[in-house]
Amino acid sequence: MNSSNAQLIIISGPSGAGKSTVVNRLLDECPLPLALSVSATTRAARPGEVDGREYHFLSQERFDALKAEDAFLECKEVFGRGHWYGTLRSEVASGIAAGKWIILEIDVEGALDILDHDEFSPITLFIHPGGMDELERRLRGRGTESEEAISRRLETALAEMRYLHRYQYEIINGSVDAAVAQICQILNDKKEAQACSKN
Repeated sequence: MNSSNAQLIIISGPSGAGKSTVVNRLLDECPLPLALSVSATTRAARPGEVDGREYHFLSQERFDALKAEDAFLECKEVFGRGHWYGTLRSEVASGIAAGKWIILEIDVEGALDILDHDEFSPITLFIHPGGMDELERRLRGRGTESEEAISRRLETALAEMRYLHRYQYEIINGSVDAAVAQICQILNDKKEAQACSKN
């Protein structure tokens, strides 16, 4: 399934690890042809969101039909909200066919679903802030969530950290600059290894 010059990149990590910040900087600064995969969701678009940019906004009926057709690499219902989210296989396949290095920023559960099928031989990176104490400090520093929400996020993070061994690379995000540089170096090394293997 892989185009010779393209890769699927999976980036996971606990909430509060700074994944989105790192991914956005990667897209801006890394010289590779990176592109962020756009997920599908059944939730309604928020003000300012554009269909096909932030998400592919689908009706529940359409989402269910695609699910029945095995159109998703992974999908799940976000607990407590009743909305489904998923990664469309066609979105990834068309990007890779166009020579793009497609980034999936997804949770551990979704990443494991993809890895269990190994359809695109992804590069996998797990980002975390260096430990649970630092993660708790960051979550509290946001000042946006209740004690109950923080406890729930920490419990989820602890469970996710147990799957670190399933990822090829561990990225400790102590500094966004350093994390972005490290990931970009990993991806460039992969590109060079691809080039060498073809020669």
